[in-house]
Amino acid sequence: MTNDELQFSSLYLTRFATSFGFMTVLTLLPDYIDALGATGVTIGLFITALELARTVGIVPLGWAGDRYSKRLLLVGALIVSAVAYLALARVTTIPGFLAARFLQGLGLTGTGLLGLALVGELAPNDGRANLIGTYNAFRMAAGIAGTIGASILFALTGFDLLFGLLTILLIVAAASVWLFVDGDETTITGFAFTDLAVNRRIVTLTSFRAQYAVAVSLVRKWVPIFVGVSAAQGGLAYGTVVVGAVLATEKVTNMLCQPITGRFSDRQGRALFVFVGGGAYGLIALAFPFASTFDGLLRFSVPMAGEITGAVVAVLLLNGLLGIADAFREPASMALFADEGKGEGITSSFGVRSLVWKPGSVLAPLAGGWVMGQFGIEWVFFVGGFAALSGVATFLGILSWEHGSRALRQW
Repeated sequence: MTNDELQFSSLYLTRFATSFGFMTVLTLLPDYIDALGATGVTIGLFITALELARTVGIVPLGWAGDRYSKRLLLVGALIVSAVAYLALARVTTIPGFLAARFLQGLGLTGTGLLGLALVGELAPNDGRANLIGTYNAFRMAAGIAGTIGASILFALTGFDLLFGLLTILLIVAAASVWLFVDGDETTITGFAFTDLAVNRRIVTLTSFRAQYAVAVSLVRKWVPIFVGVSAAQGGLAYGTVVVGAVLATEKVTNMLCQPITGRFSDRQGRALFVFVGGGAYGLIALAFPFASTFDGLLRFSVPMAGEITGAVVAVLLLNGLLGIADAFREPASMALFADEGKGEGITSSFGVRSLVWKPGSVLAPLAGGWVMGQFGIEWVFFVGGFAALSGVATFLGILSWEHGSRALRQW
């Protein structure tokens, strides 16, 4: 391997290891709830502790990544993650679990921001989205492996061996980053968040991203609900095997497409891919409530899954298309933030990107629950779809007004 290949391979391993850990705990969350006897508000705290840490860590880690060595800080974040998963293997109390989750959230924020910043900084300008897309593909692969592999390993071995193997994987990733990733030479002495938050291009991107966060948070969380809840609540009433298969289709198509769409966006214009991907996501989301109309077109039996109807096939196809749509948008969007942050504070640029996402990701599910209760589950998808379309319309409008009619192809 060349030096560049070793560097990127180390960062890809980091992405896989940290995403695998995240999906492992998410998959085992019901087991922790049962084992620790959590109920009501406490269950909510299991999720909030992680999200709180992921939020409060953005600004200080973004500043530190631009001021000091990203490589050293990434190694530190990987070690923090390893400690968190060791704690999760042995936790016996609710306060202990919450503390471990908070530590896990800090590790995830550090590895996410710093790993992405290093990829964006090391990548050449004309290949940045392609390499970011490849980096993200390892996250999707870990999502698939985490949901399937973690449940099987836990059933066979329990917490200890599963988290022991995960800890070893994180330590190997940390050693790989230390040995093979070059130290970055860029040092930003000021507070880059201040300048980047008012950067004209970043403001244009965030006008889309703030609304798109609502769309993705609603659609991703309500797809499994739609497939699994009873017909009385507007769902398709299928079991966990079918729900898992539906969720996997989005990750598989996203994983396969991101390196390809990233490469094309480097050539054709990244803003164009953000616009196309976001618009397609909104249109596909609007189609979900109509999946049940295909129910009678097809009917066959699958071992473990039971009877499969045309509605399930429609949802599988739609969720696969969502993965393709998001594959158009994500690497191009990340590359644009990297373009603006390189030399000015690339970690802070990605920090701004993360902060803009948080309000929608936190508040949209609460709004979605209210919409479902008041108007029906189909309206959750309608609201999500309209949020994506509103985001791309706003993006196109500001892009054309502020940067000219050709900016869609020039960015």
